[in-house]
Amino acid sequence: MSQQLVSTPSTGDRHRPSYHFLPPANWMNDPNGFIQWGSTYHLFYQYNPAAAVHETIHWGHAASEDLVHWRHLPIALTPTPGGPDADGCWSGSAVDDDGTPTIIYTGASGQRQRACLATGSDDLVTWQKYPGNPIIPEPPSNLELVAYRDHCVWREADTWYQLMGAGIAGVGGAALLYRSSDLRQWDYVHPLSVADQHHVDGLWTGAMWECPDFFPLSDRHVLVMSVWDAHHLHYAVALVGDYRDHRFEPLFAQKLDYGDRHFYAPQSLADRTGRRVVIGWVQEGRSIEAQRAASWSGTLSLPRELALGADGRLRIRPVTELESLRGACARVGPTDIRAAQPLVLQEVSGDALELEVLVRPAPGGRFGVAVRCAPDDLEQTLVVYDAAIAQLTIDRSRASLDPDTGSAAHTAPLALAEGEPLRLRIFLDHSILEVFANDTVSITTRIYPTRSDSLGVALFAERGDARLLRLDAWHMHSIWGPEG
Repeated sequence: MSQQLVSTPSTGDRHRPSYHFLPPANWMNDPNGFIQWGSTYHLFYQYNPAAAVHETIHWGHAASEDLVHWRHLPIALTPTPGGPDADGCWSGSAVDDDGTPTIIYTGASGQRQRACLATGSDDLVTWQKYPGNPIIPEPPSNLELVAYRDHCVWREADTWYQLMGAGIAGVGGAALLYRSSDLRQWDYVHPLSVADQHHVDGLWTGAMWECPDFFPLSDRHVLVMSVWDAHHLHYAVALVGDYRDHRFEPLFAQKLDYGDRHFYAPQSLADRTGRRVVIGWVQEGRSIEAQRAASWSGTLSLPRELALGADGRLRIRPVTELESLRGACARVGPTDIRAAQPLVLQEVSGDALELEVLVRPAPGGRFGVAVRCAPDDLEQTLVVYDAAIAQLTIDRSRASLDPDTGSAAHTAPLALAEGEPLRLRIFLDHSILEVFANDTVSITTRIYPTRSDSLGVALFAERGDARLLRLDAWHMHSIWGPEG
């Protein structure tokens, strides 16, 4: 017997998420300095405390014991007038320097973007900038660079290594490798990886690689970068390969998320359990004017765990801690979903939900889940799997009646093994939709329904009946305490 599950629409701003991290107001972008210090996760992020636009960037700061419920902490880094970061404290990473929390970040001053360092107190709340900043005064003189910023830092034995994101004129994106004994004096080594050296899986990687992230995973290494080209942000790419003699040879390439720019600039950590956890910036899909009017812009994705599959490619799934947000559960199935006869789930509706769906689509057929549906279907967003072409799609063509919001579809390749059912984890949080399929691909996007009654959920099949094995649905609690 199913329990009726109804998630009431948010009060006030109906587009503001309730279980994704974001600051109380104003602009945020890249996650930075993602680190576990003791038992506490610390998350820093690009932040403008003055307005919902990308200007005068600071480092915001939050902490969590479980990767889910966050508390806001004082701003960690503020631009210093006249200093190398006078125009912004841009993206970077945090490390443990023998008990001293240390941040390496990009200081922006005019057209110059240079590596800077700051050290923190034991609780990571108070930060002191290194008086010798910038720690890397100039880029390598033997390279003609179109861009040069963002940092990933790690230690091998007694030596520190750092990657900087870059773009080489006439070549493409690159990750430049440096080394140091003390985090303050750095020597350039060589490019760890360069775009035109490798043609992996035919994936375009643009003119510049932003926000590099490099880490071991099982018996391989992974290089993640975000594709920048002609002042446009495109998507995050993960290269899986071998790391030997301080050079990286990629074997596989894939988008880290198929929502393209709606999952950008991801950063990861290895926590005390050994998991590799990654989180990314979820950009808006509405006009700058709408963002200013709302007085907030941008959130972070839900944390995801990365692993390597038997085929050597990445597997991705939401962290288990998210289950702590689940409220009342409604279960549907097993049942048949008849072709051209949508099944409206009377038991389930809302704008803050998690859906877990296990289904066998018809051979060569299509199966879909419709969310944020108006009673007359004038607004709805479709999550569709097409077995004939092995493709997962988020169709936003009717997501909103507001013409100034994004409506393009997102697609991801998804080949199922013979007899393997389709497994979907769908996280709906007001204007954010994150979909995970068979621990293989994810799609993150933004939707902005205009109607207060666009809350329905329905299932449908085309080109043959689908067999729904099970659907579980939960209302998701806010991460900020009691919901009102």
